[in-house]
Amino acid sequence: MVLYRPVGTKELKLIEESGFSRFPPRLPEQPIFYPVLTRQYAEEIALGWNVKYNDDHKGYVTSFEVDEPYCGQFEIHQAGDARHKELWIPAERLEEFNRHIVGKIRVISEFPGC
Repeated sequence: MVLYRPVGTKELKLIEESGFSRFPPRLPEQPIFYPVLTRQYAEEIALGWNVKYNDDHKGYVTSFEVDEPYCGQFEIHQAGDARHKELWIPAERLEEFNRHIVGKIRVISEFPGC
């Protein structure tokens, strides 16, 4: 299953430090890790959130593959429009989720700040 994750520069640096193989642990106030199901939705988030609210006003979209049978155990949530679908991974299961990433996490879009 191909998934997408909008990230800011700080999170991207941590992904890079892992050799583009894992996402960093969630912060205590972030109980859910939610990759999204479409590139379009990920780009909307990167532009509307990362570029707007991160210190350096940059946003990135990552793409990665996770084995589909494993993903089937997690709920897909709709966050707004029908195209706004997210896979909800409890934060305490993120390390396990990372072990099911197939290949590398790739940066597929970059949105520089103004």
